[in-house]
Amino acid sequence: MTDTLTQLGQDIRGFASPEEAILERVPNPQAGSLYLARFTAPEFTSLCPVTGQPDFAHLVIDYAPGDWLIESKSLKLYLGAFRNHGAFHEDCTVAIGRKIVEVAQPRWLRIGGYWYPRGGIPIDVFWQTGVPPEGLWLPDQGVPAYRGR
Repeated sequence: MTDTLTQLGQDIRGFASPEEAILERVPNPQAGSLYLARFTAPEFTSLCPVTGQPDFAHLVIDYAPGDWLIESKSLKLYLGAFRNHGAFHEDCTVAIGRKIVEVAQPRWLRIGGYWYPRGGIPIDVFWQTGVPPEGLWLPDQGVPAYRGR
């Protein structure tokens, strides 16, 4: 992990896999404040590891930053690297949350993976690092239960 930005302002076409992608961080100018930052990726895609067919999800990532922020272009490229990556819904969702925690070391994080049906069954996956800090405003993620999302 490096704290030197290599993607922001650069012509980066993307990465072939999440393992190749570089998730970057920047210093948090409000590190002393307790607040929530949210990333929403309504068009996340990956591949079924068994059939190779595409899977689609609406991801909502909420985190309470500490000393670092996730740089958003690098997050976009990291998430895009899953496009040709075969993994189950649970693995993708939790792996993304863990990677953000590894890089940004937030006070708290939760990720909601709202997956569109596979085989007629939607699979929603939720992961968080623990109990939210006291006093953190935690809005609903705003994604309804599947009814033709």
